[in-house]
Amino acid sequence: MQALGLLDRSIKAATDDELTSGIETLDDDHREGLESFVEGDLDVDSLRAGVKAGRIDGSMEAIAAILTDAALADCIEQLGDHADNPSTDQLKEVLPGIIERHGLALTRIMLASTVAGEAPASAIIRDLLKNDDELALPKVEEVQLAPVLDTAKRSADEQAEVREQRKAAKAAKKELDRARKAQAVAAKRK
Repeated sequence: MQALGLLDRSIKAATDDELTSGIETLDDDHREGLESFVEGDLDVDSLRAGVKAGRIDGSMEAIAAILTDAALADCIEQLGDHADNPSTDQLKEVLPGIIERHGLALTRIMLASTVAGEAPASAIIRDLLKNDDELALPKVEEVQLAPVLDTAKRSADEQAEVREQRKAAKAAKKELDRARKAQAVAAKRK
């Protein structure tokens, strides 16, 4: 749950301009993937609404993964042989370039996404997101987290729909994880 809180905080800490820039840099496949998790036009408001709803059904992680896929690929490439389990020093060496190329907000979201995905370096990344001078997320009181919904008020049909959405989000996340692993292997071969 703490990992999801970090991810939620990283997205909430991003400005509308930073998220708009992130959306605008997506290729058609990534835009299409992101559109499957948001209602209406793909813009900052629909993205934030999708994240808010996705806190419950698992699509928040998928949204973050799609939005930051290029930043993660860049980070994997820069880390090279250390991509699977980087040290603090190795991350601190490559992250300034990632921030420069992808922006602070997307870098934070990418890092928080890897913590939510239970990366081997999660403890190191969590520490960076909490304590690093540049990467530290705003304190919890400075960021309003998405509310947890009372599922007892849902009808059986609504609950079944949520289960289907979770199942679809889990499948999408699994496919994205598979693609990321393939990308990491390809980057190591270079």
